[in-house]
Amino acid sequence: MKKILLAVGLLSIAGTTFAAGKSCDDVRADIDAKIKAKGVSSYTLEAVDKGSAADGKVVGTCDGGSKKNHLSKERPLKRLRARN
Repeated sequence: MKKILLAVGLLSIAGTTFAAGKSCDDVRADIDAKIKAKGVSSYTLEAVDKGSAADGKVVGTCDGGSKKNHLSKERPLKRLRARN
């Protein structure tokens, strides 16, 4: 019986640690490395609160699910030609 209680106690501690999740800096660094490995050069990656709206695609969560990571592609500006 003591072994079962000990096992349950250890699993509950491990479960809360796992549920805490990674920090936003760690997640952002992982996502940033994957994007750069694919050759993408101009983008914005930002962590915002879960309830707030942001431009781009959600590519991950952090801080135990309280924040979302949004990826927005930056498009180069078109060069304007001078009209004569």
